[in-house]
Amino acid sequence: MRRPSPHPSQSGPPFNALAARRLRAALNMGPEHVAHGMRVSYGLPYVTPDLVVAWERGAASPGAPELTALAGVLWCSPGELIGRPQSLREHRVARGLAPDDVARAVGLGLPAYLRMEETNGWRGTERQSALLADVLGLSLPDFVTVTGREEKLADLLASAVTTRWQGCVRPVAKLAPLDRRVLENVLQVLHQDYQGLMAATLSWGGGSAGAGAGGRDFLDRIVEHFWSAVERHP
Repeated sequence: MRRPSPHPSQSGPPFNALAARRLRAALNMGPEHVAHGMRVSYGLPYVTPDLVVAWERGAASPGAPELTALAGVLWCSPGELIGRPQSLREHRVARGLAPDDVARAVGLGLPAYLRMEETNGWRGTERQSALLADVLGLSLPDFVTVTGREEKLADLLASAVTTRWQGCVRPVAKLAPLDRRVLENVLQVLHQDYQGLMAATLSWGGGSAGAGAGGRDFLDRIVEHFWSAVERHP
């Protein structure tokens, strides 16, 4: 009978089951080989071939210790076995770093850093935030999300597309430090897209309800639209 993980209450990072299966197949390994390696080399005696298969089928997800061990057996980085990280903890695990490694790199005590991970609420200084981005290799969108700035960014972007975008350039730049010319062009494009959507919806005879639905959908995804526009900018 399979023994469950000793950490059942810990939610692991988003696991990429397809990547795990492909990496194992590329090494000509069976689930039994993976399970054996995790038991012998990483001290996880409860890992069985059935559990490995369950991970690969998406029926279960490995926790952080299991993910690290699985990556070691498959000769890859933990980041290759997970989807896009969202939280501070998920980014750390994806980089294969221990909590004390990150805490030391950003100049925080370990208990303080762990509290931030547990609450998913980053409260470091600007300098510590810059060090965090460096040690975790964060892209700008990930940095905004991990440091808790995404909700405020969404509010500012909503204001930019529904009113005058020019007044939002400086506050948006404080949250997402981009070249001013790029930021101005992106905000102008988003404003035009939103206003064009509202005008087109009304002209199609959808009335205020139709316009409201289209507008709400655009605003609900405003941060996604913002980063997509930044990526498309020459």
